[in-house]
Amino acid sequence: MALVDLLDVDKQFESQVIFKGISFHIDEYERIVIVGRNGSGKSTLMKIVSGEIEPDAGKRIVRQGIRIEMLSQQPSFEPGVTVREAIENELTDIKEAKARYEEVSAGLAEAFDNKALLQEHAQLTSFLDYHNAWNLDDRIERILKEFDLKTYETRPVNLLSGGEQRRVALASLLLKKPDILMLDEPTNHLDVYMVEFLEELLLKEKFTLLLISHDRYFIDRIATRTVEIEDHRLRSFKGGYESYLHQKEQLLHAMAKEHENLLKLLKAEEEWLRRGVKARLKRNEGRKKRVLEMREQAKKNPSAIRKIKLELEREKHHFNREEGVSRKKVLFEIEHLEKRLGDKLLIHNFSNRILQKDRIAIVGKNGSGKSTFLHLLLGREKPDGGIIKRGDFKIGYFDQHREMLDDDKNLIETFCPFGGDRVDVQGKNMHVYGYLKNFLFPKEYLDKKIGVLSGGEKNRVALALLFTKKVDCLILDEPTNDLDIPTINILEEYLLNFPGALIFVSHDRYFVDKIAKKLFIFKGHGIVEESYQPYSEFLAIEKELKSLERFEHELQTKTTPSTTDHRPSTRKKKKLSYKEQRELDMLPEQIEVLEEKIAKLNECLCDPECYQEKGIQNLTDELNELEVEYNTKADRYLELLELEEELEG
Repeated sequence: MALVDLLDVDKQFESQVIFKGISFHIDEYERIVIVGRNGSGKSTLMKIVSGEIEPDAGKRIVRQGIRIEMLSQQPSFEPGVTVREAIENELTDIKEAKARYEEVSAGLAEAFDNKALLQEHAQLTSFLDYHNAWNLDDRIERILKEFDLKTYETRPVNLLSGGEQRRVALASLLLKKPDILMLDEPTNHLDVYMVEFLEELLLKEKFTLLLISHDRYFIDRIATRTVEIEDHRLRSFKGGYESYLHQKEQLLHAMAKEHENLLKLLKAEEEWLRRGVKARLKRNEGRKKRVLEMREQAKKNPSAIRKIKLELEREKHHFNREEGVSRKKVLFEIEHLEKRLGDKLLIHNFSNRILQKDRIAIVGKNGSGKSTFLHLLLGREKPDGGIIKRGDFKIGYFDQHREMLDDDKNLIETFCPFGGDRVDVQGKNMHVYGYLKNFLFPKEYLDKKIGVLSGGEKNRVALALLFTKKVDCLILDEPTNDLDIPTINILEEYLLNFPGALIFVSHDRYFVDKIAKKLFIFKGHGIVEESYQPYSEFLAIEKELKSLERFEHELQTKTTPSTTDHRPSTRKKKKLSYKEQRELDMLPEQIEVLEEKIAKLNECLCDPECYQEKGIQNLTDELNELEVEYNTKADRYLELLELEEELEG
């Protein structure tokens, strides 16, 4: 039975139709992502599901006792409440349940056959299990640390930035774990390390989710179902972003020719995924397997850890070479750059060259100095040491404040300030409407003032305007924020065809992987590393190295005798639960069976007789389902192996 059902729902605001006869459901433990253009009704659907707004027609049916909560774009807190208090205030029900559990357990110790107490004990145990509340204080500490809120825990929430306040609200909801958690762009204001933590938490603790996101790696890892809103209706696709792309492409093939451009974009996107991401996934899986095998050796011989580290470091820096001497024009010559913000060292002794066709992503943790580096390149800030030599060339700059836009001008005046209705775009002369249609603006928007547009629409205007300027270098600060996926696809196409240099800050791993050819990684404490590796792969290796450091520390702790306490250890080794151990024992055989099935399907897809008999579409659908199941089980097997190792250590 579904937790929530919407049946034949209509919704419109004044004359604007949003939904026409839609039906929608959420089952327990589903993780549904809503995709579609900005303004298509993604947030409206979430508000109808939550009960915040009523449909004009149709029914909303909610299972009794279900608690639905939503992450607000602009959370509000009572004045004077600290970060820790704001989080703990949301956990009152869990704390009360835990206190009552202690009372009931004490009562059962004296009257173990009391049926009422036994029933209440079982209910409380189930509630605390669902909320993973047995070690609540440890979980609060962990989330404060991972969301970079620990240093602010005694500070009033209202004194924090908007992004930090959203992280406090998100932390509270994750610990609270409602029956349905609704998240609108949860990865905004999170750096990649926070996003990875969020992904692991949502998967490990089996949340039921309804979310909106433009982060395609996040969608691919989290979503069990993708729901697209288009032309006032919903269309459901099984799986995450890659699966959605494939199914959508099949659908578009059967539709009218007007979808030709969209089909071209989707095909290019799917091809990029198939070529790049699959190869990296295989490398990551192989790497994980090697590391687990070598960890086993390291238990007997700790020096083996050095071998693993060297292997990973070698892989990490394998791409960090440019062949031959570059004859490209030098745009920026950076020598021994130093920059501080108060007492905080952002950049220390950084030297590099930026060439005329470089595509560089500036990545790293929040607050590590990425945007400051852009301002140094633009000359808006001065270095504290070293120099930046800049050649004679033109720069186009985009930031979140959209400073190049005038709210009092309409779109025609913005793009054609000297009259007329045509624009020059990377050497092509185009009608302004024909060009803006590429950025998903309908004709009626041409006379609209910039000031009445939404944040996402303003971003689309600013980016479209940028490509009409004759510049040699584009500098972009978080260009994908507030954009929907269709617009990001269009932006990527323009950036990939841009002939000059591209320097951009982004936390969007997918966008960085697709666009960047080089990374400047801001590691904190002034350290800036250069890498030519795909960002997702760099992060995967970095994660393994951190895991090895922890493992090495644990080994040293076990093998180093204490100088102060010579008593034998009486600590009993922890073990996997019966259910987890049984799962661990059964998974290898299940994975092997899946591998055999996948191999047979691939053989059939290579044999015309076989695929004609069974149907290519049926075979492809079955293969997609098996691959999703295989990856899920393989990840779970590795997770259980690591958990077993941790418990025994």
